[in-house]
Amino acid sequence: MRRMGTSLLLVTAFLSISISAQGSTKESNEMSLAYPVWMDDSLLDIDRLNDFQEVLILPVRVAGLVNVGVKRKLANKLADASGAGGIAVIYPDIGEPYRSVFTQIIDGIEDKVKGRVSNFPVGKNVDVGQLKEALRRQDAKVVIALGRQGLRVARSLESDLGLVVGGVLSASEDEVQSAQVNSLSPDPALLFSRLKSMMPKARRVFAVYDPRQNEWLIRLAKDAAHLQGLELVTYQAQDLRSAMHAYQEILAKVDVEKDALWLPQDSTTVEDSTVMPMLLQESWSRNLTMFSSSFSHVRRGVLFSLYPDNVDLGRSLAGSALSLIASGGNGSGLMPLREVLMAINLRTARHLGVNTSRLQSFDMAFPEQ
Repeated sequence: MRRMGTSLLLVTAFLSISISAQGSTKESNEMSLAYPVWMDDSLLDIDRLNDFQEVLILPVRVAGLVNVGVKRKLANKLADASGAGGIAVIYPDIGEPYRSVFTQIIDGIEDKVKGRVSNFPVGKNVDVGQLKEALRRQDAKVVIALGRQGLRVARSLESDLGLVVGGVLSASEDEVQSAQVNSLSPDPALLFSRLKSMMPKARRVFAVYDPRQNEWLIRLAKDAAHLQGLELVTYQAQDLRSAMHAYQEILAKVDVEKDALWLPQDSTTVEDSTVMPMLLQESWSRNLTMFSSSFSHVRRGVLFSLYPDNVDLGRSLAGSALSLIASGGNGSGLMPLREVLMAINLRTARHLGVNTSRLQSFDMAFPEQ
């Protein structure tokens, strides 16, 4: 809202359909649209608008108050026309339901940058040379690589492009040194915060993990647990036998009134066919609170999990890419997922005596109603 005397641009676009017949022209179905927009050099490129015959620019003076809610829409249209600040997205060329996940992430990226971004679905046989040329034509400065396939292809480009990675669980030391990697593993700080809201008496959290996969996450988790007044008790295991032994030791000493079991995303220690059935049965019979970093475990009976908010994740990835462009540098590091939604198993919650009415809002509940 602005007061009297503010200058505006009145942009009027006329769309007409002309039909020629017997040497004469008959105009029909004419539509006219008017968008009042605040004059701002950072928003409008007048010379570019003048290139379009359909656009008429009229400087006018306005008295009183004016609704300027359309400013954002025109800004988005101009951003679409001019690209999105040198950002390109590479993601796996894969079918549903995974394609929809990547589409939602790209939607979030475009929402953050207020415009379209060039995006390239890549398969195993992608022509890297052609991709390099396409990125050069788009004047890309930063690539957002989604998924393991997107990361692999982006690293093969061997260019001076900045690299932001999303949609992967973890990354090697070499990958982390050359890119900013955003893991799909939820931030332990968020998990422990939700645990305390459901189980205020919690004092210890047990976890079994493979250090080859999750050493970085456990380091974060120890600090996060301390801030929540929790003790994190961890067991390392690099094969299924040692993982089962660690769980048996935990179950033998656990105090269900004060202890909980956390299941990180770990293919060695949280194995679906042997480990999970045993843990689900034991946790139910003992009234042991068990929470997970994997969404699918909630459907099976784990109390709760955090999972990606794909659109918000896209916004975060775009923010990182824009920061790289602004700084002119190459960011690096491995970061946990903070753009999350929450899933809860209501049947398990009732069994454990959790008062769900006191919880922070959750986004999905099982069993499905």
